Amino acid sequence: MENDSSIAQIAAMLRDEITRLRPGDRLPSSREIMRRHAVSPVTVSRALGQLAAEGKVITKPGSGAFVAPRREPVRDAADLSWQTVALGDRVVDDDPMTALLARAPEGVVPLTGGYLPPGLRPDKQLAAAATRAMRRPGVWGMPPLNGVDELRRWFASQAGGDVTAADALIVSGGQAALSHAFRALAAPGTQVLVETPTYPGALAAAKAAGLRATAVPVDRDGVRPDLLAEAFAVTGARVFLCQPTLQNPTGATLTLERRRQVLEVARAAGAFVIEDDYARWLTRQAPPSLVSMDTHGTVVHIHSLTKILSPSMRLAAMVARGPAAHRLRAGQLVESFFPARPLQEAALEFVGSPAWRRHLASVHAEIATRRDALAAALAAWMPWAEPYVLPIGGMHLWLRLPAQTDERALVEAAKRDGVLVSAGRMYFPAEPPGPHLRVTHIAAANVAELAEGVRRLAGALPPA
Repeated sequence: MENDSSIAQIAAMLRDEITRLRPGDRLPSSREIMRRHAVSPVTVSRALGQLAAEGKVITKPGSGAFVAPRREPVRDAADLSWQTVALGDRVVDDDPMTALLARAPEGVVPLTGGYLPPGLRPDKQLAAAATRAMRRPGVWGMPPLNGVDELRRWFASQAGGDVTAADALIVSGGQAALSHAFRALAAPGTQVLVETPTYPGALAAAKAAGLRATAVPVDRDGVRPDLLAEAFAVTGARVFLCQPTLQNPTGATLTLERRRQVLEVARAAGAFVIEDDYARWLTRQAPPSLVSMDTHGTVVHIHSLTKILSPSMRLAAMVARGPAAHRLRAGQLVESFFPARPLQEAALEFVGSPAWRRHLASVHAEIATRRDALAAALAAWMPWAEPYVLPIGGMHLWLRLPAQTDERALVEAAKRDGVLVSAGRMYFPAEPPGPHLRVTHIAAANVAELAEGVRRLAGALPPA
């Protein structure tokens, strides 16, 4: 048997030599070590084996032994559990938003998402507009605190009615606008009314503001005014959030008569209506905005450029009047000052150019084509999944699934089969009435990929 002390001595001498070498350097050969220290091949082999087990050397048969890469010292992880006490229970759930914003892996068909695909975005035209905007005097200076005057004027004209530039505030995108509105209009701990189902980002923003969301059902014509009035009476809420045009996720558009009724109900309750008009440019047939019909300062209107242009065009306008407008402006000022002026100037340059109208026409045509292609593919491959409505535009179809469907299992199976869809559960502020999916037509590369995505989805969970 080899002398263990000899093995330990050889290992110790080699450890000392390793400290003078660099990772990847070759150690003396086994023959050289045997010659130097008058030990047997077995002693050398076991000493090197011990160093390899320690992670100090890497042995390569036929090549020799080499210094292993240095390992960072393992430190005990800091105990951060104390933070849970300091932070309290104001948990912000970002899982739904992360899922909606995640990129599809290579080879996976995205039937989820809410932004234009690269081929439909006006990237070159936006770049040209930005280049022109950068030549404007003062573009890198501080903008007016409410936003660049010409851009506010343009947003006011898009809102319609008697809205003026003085009523508009430029903010950093629609999601930021929702957060501003919730914090400005409702006190923490109070209730806000929301449509059900509704946009998960709105639910997350309300929760982050310390508010409790109470659901008001929608049907094919949008939110039901009778149930809205009942919800105001029962909860005492003073804020109602709605998406009257192409409601996300159902695609329902509030009729003109119901728009009048919603304003009447809110006014009678002494409440604000937050109008998230995110989809106004995603259809040729948008009805008048609620704010254009409002004469009492009831409506806080949100209108974003992000959906129609690019996810990085983080600009929106908030339209409000009276003390609410002052509070919104003050809230933005103390939280973020103002959106970057170069981005405002670039947006203004683009929407004032002929490229804007050409882009709208292109998007409207593509939306109609994709919506019809998605509906046809669903009818062919998934007749058991019924679209709630065939919307007048937008990006999504809302599917009701058979009652026995395991929604979560379907979403996971679809992912394994190479297609991403949005689970319906995340769109409900309370218990869902049944299994649903939101499927998006705009994120796929083309109509052929869209059809392939539906085929994969159908195969993930065939009808019973």
